[in-house]
Amino acid sequence: AYVASRLKPLYSIVSLMPVISPPFVLSLSAILLLGKRGLITYSLLHITNANIYGYGGLILVQTLAFFPVSAMMFKGLLGNIDTSLEEAARDMGASRGKAFFTITIPLLAPGFANSFMLSFIESVTDYSNPVVIGGGYKTLASQIYVQAIGNYKLQVGTSVAVILLAVTVVVFLVQRYLMRSKNYVALTGKASRERQLITEKRVALPINAICFLLTLCILLFYVFLILGGFFKSWGVDYSFSLDSFKYVISYTGKAIKDTTLIALTASPISAVLAMAVAYLVVRKRFFGRLYLEQSSLLGLAVPGTVFGLGYILAFNSKPLLLTNTWIILVIVLAMTRLPVGVRSGVASLQQIDPSIEEAGRDLGGSSNKVFWTIPLIKTSFFSGLVFTFIKSMTAISAVIFLVSGKYSLLTTKIMIYVDKGRFGYAAAAATILIAIVFAVVGIASKALSKMGVSGDEIMSGLS
Repeated sequence: AYVASRLKPLYSIVSLMPVISPPFVLSLSAILLLGKRGLITYSLLHITNANIYGYGGLILVQTLAFFPVSAMMFKGLLGNIDTSLEEAARDMGASRGKAFFTITIPLLAPGFANSFMLSFIESVTDYSNPVVIGGGYKTLASQIYVQAIGNYKLQVGTSVAVILLAVTVVVFLVQRYLMRSKNYVALTGKASRERQLITEKRVALPINAICFLLTLCILLFYVFLILGGFFKSWGVDYSFSLDSFKYVISYTGKAIKDTTLIALTASPISAVLAMAVAYLVVRKRFFGRLYLEQSSLLGLAVPGTVFGLGYILAFNSKPLLLTNTWIILVIVLAMTRLPVGVRSGVASLQQIDPSIEEAGRDLGGSSNKVFWTIPLIKTSFFSGLVFTFIKSMTAISAVIFLVSGKYSLLTTKIMIYVDKGRFGYAAAAATILIAIVFAVVGIASKALSKMGVSGDEIMSGLS
């Protein structure tokens, strides 16, 4: 958002890769590259006792899996900051560094708080990566799955879930306490010119070097993940073969169709609800407002496995018999992704001066009309819609117990392949999933560009 670079399109695409794939796919890539029969560790470095499993491997894959949410959030926030604020500081003699740390960083406080909370909750409630690559390292989320499903001890699993929920609630309350008395308005309704990107080598070169190395690391993971679907047998026979793709298309075709249709249905529902909740939380004062904000966070605070089990118990009898239907999958996916859209909308609205909306009402517009016509939240709305679609396509923990013979999802198929050690099938299925997401997001970007929303705004709109 601030520094000039010719590689920005590449950075944007590659940083999006962990978002548009299931989190455990990175665990699969790490095993293929750095495991005991890994391409790097075994074939290139001839290390026979490499061990990617455990705490170190888990930190690596979770960092790569969850950092893009924060990156897109900060990009959106930085794009919303009025350039005149920093220019005024520079005109009064402040250096570029001082202006950044005294003006830009404080205005990014909502982003830091929201980024930490979302990343923490995503990581602490993720069970798929600990199951795939955690080895002997135990996490609360993985223990919920092991106890409730593996050991058939639902009460023990529920007890662990309560502990995990308490942790996430504490994080949320601390974040709210630190942010509640602050003011972070960065858009005032006054005209400002376009930001001039930084071209100074002493600033641009180090930042570009860091971005390039991180991009290279992620690209390495995904290139060989895709290639894994074309190899005959990873670690044994690297000859070219389409057998894995043929098998996946033949036996997983219905899951591909079901996954895409369900994600397309859940996305607009979640996006509309998220913007409505964010607007009520930020702009309205009413009894129960804090409860509304806290309850909107539950989709992330509650581990996906418990969320799915809860829906089975709630909708497994008449008159709300929804199990074994596509409706329950749509509801779960919409509700579990609602908090991301809410936090994005809240952070965006906190940067908009209320006087802009007051002017609309003074001109005769009702509150509803002002809400739906204000263009300053369109980035958050459409990025929330696209993000919900992506995460619905890649969901696993919340839906793994809700799929059935009638309606199945591609992520559950991939997880089954990983559990059975069929890495070629898993890589092929993951490649197909990534291709579908890229295609749909590309089509959506083209369509929304005709509405005045650019693709960059959509991808950077978690603000």
